[in-house]
Amino acid sequence: MRIHTGEKPFQCSVCSKDFICNSDLSKHMRVHTGEKPYKCSVCQKDLSYKSGLTKHMRIHTGEKRYQCSECQKDFAQKSYLMEHMRTHTGDKPYQCSECQKDFSCKSALTKHIRLHTGVRPYQCSVCQKDFAQNSHLIEHMRIHTGEKPYQCSVCQKDFYCNSDLTKHMRIHTGEKPYQCSVCQRDFSQKSFLTRHMKVHTGEKPFQCLECLKEFAEKSQVVEHMRVHTEEKPYECSLCLKAFSHRSVLAKHIRTHTGEKPYQCSECLKEFACKSNAMNHMRIHTGEKPYKCSVCLKDFSYKSVLKKTHENSYKRESRSVLRA
Repeated sequence: MRIHTGEKPFQCSVCSKDFICNSDLSKHMRVHTGEKPYKCSVCQKDLSYKSGLTKHMRIHTGEKRYQCSECQKDFAQKSYLMEHMRTHTGDKPYQCSECQKDFSCKSALTKHIRLHTGVRPYQCSVCQKDFAQNSHLIEHMRIHTGEKPYQCSVCQKDFYCNSDLTKHMRIHTGEKPYQCSVCQRDFSQKSFLTRHMKVHTGEKPFQCLECLKEFAEKSQVVEHMRVHTEEKPYECSLCLKAFSHRSVLAKHIRTHTGEKPYQCSECLKEFACKSNAMNHMRIHTGEKPYKCSVCLKDFSYKSVLKKTHENSYKRESRSVLRA
């Protein structure tokens, strides 16, 4: 009758929450006492409620009694099915009070809230680094253990996390899902698109402290600083010549191996570096991207414009001065 009357005569002495029957109060008290009287016979995990043990046992038995009527996917718990159904209905009943973003499940909202609060409740026991999500901590721990459970089915390269494997697979598939809204150029990774967008915006937030030159990427500043420090950390293992950039070392190595990985699609001529292949293509396309600022004549190569054509003006100027 208390269901109909609304009477709740049993009150928690800790938080003053009211209950209809004494058994509900007894179960609730375990929240405060931490008592967990139900033990899993398989993994010895302790649980506060018999219903919790019943749900937990499905992990071991693999039982999934709840099925989605839309896609027939099976679930171990009714709550999981209810959350899943929102992928079909588009229902997002949980909203962030800070930015009003909506979420389909409460756990996703809880994780999102940490972006605003800065709370990072998960800590690495090795280096004490904090994380907002447990999954991020699990991935991080593999740096210490060396575990790489995700393997590429094409080249057998191993990865710490599934997201890195997904990105890597695009090397093999050629997939480029991120497109620039300005020039429609496609990229295989979101970070590459973000970096590329600075070409259009002209944003250069990183500055050299020595000469104040500005750069779009932090890595570019690091490389540029070697101009000032004269540091050359990349050494050729064959002739011991040192280089300031890894890319320059890679090109140099080809002088030893004779490798020419870039080929002209028109005449099949091969080149050791990409820039030489691009310059060569102008023979076929007739492209002349370099223009003289004096006579407006176009040139295929920058070197011809600078060394030959512009120098002719300098020689003429000297002749005039001598005359």
